[in-house]
Amino acid sequence: MSCVFRRAWQHPGHMKHVLKIVAALALCAGLSAPAQPAPAAPLSPASPPAGTAKTPTQVFDEVADVALQAMTKRAEELHIKGAALVAYIEGDSTKAWSSKMVVVGALKNAPSEKDRGANLLAIAYAKAAEMADTLKDSGHAGRPPMTGELGWQGGLIKKGKSGYLLAAFSGGPSESDLKVSQAGLDVLAGSL
Repeated sequence: MSCVFRRAWQHPGHMKHVLKIVAALALCAGLSAPAQPAPAAPLSPASPPAGTAKTPTQVFDEVADVALQAMTKRAEELHIKGAALVAYIEGDSTKAWSSKMVVVGALKNAPSEKDRGANLLAIAYAKAAEMADTLKDSGHAGRPPMTGELGWQGGLIKKGKSGYLLAAFSGGPSESDLKVSQAGLDVLAGSL
């Protein structure tokens, strides 16, 4: 077959005959041209019909970015960098959540000779995971931290109209992390 292609490249007029042969061989072998991919289904639920109320999860999706902007602004005012997240748990217990996060200047503190460094996003999610289990602010579980938890303050949780609202920040001292988290939680609480 390589001989056929070599001749076809040397004589451009022969190339269309080679392509017909290749197509015929492919059909005989059971191969076909790749089908056009079907349009992707939307990843988020469709907007409710006019006059229908939005679900709490849809409201969270809309307000989460505003809450993260408020957290970013507060962190910048406090001159701290880190990772911020907000989450919504529908209902009275944790079975699933929706969350969004943003890096505010630094995802991590790089390691040095004297410090192992810190993954600030991992710490923020550890705070949120502790709150999802205890339904209490991080660092106030009322029990020793479990494996995977740190027991550090900086995350806040509040019962909303139809579920729990969470905001967590990691990057500054606990007192500063709490101030940043409060800015996000206030935004969420205004809508959920």
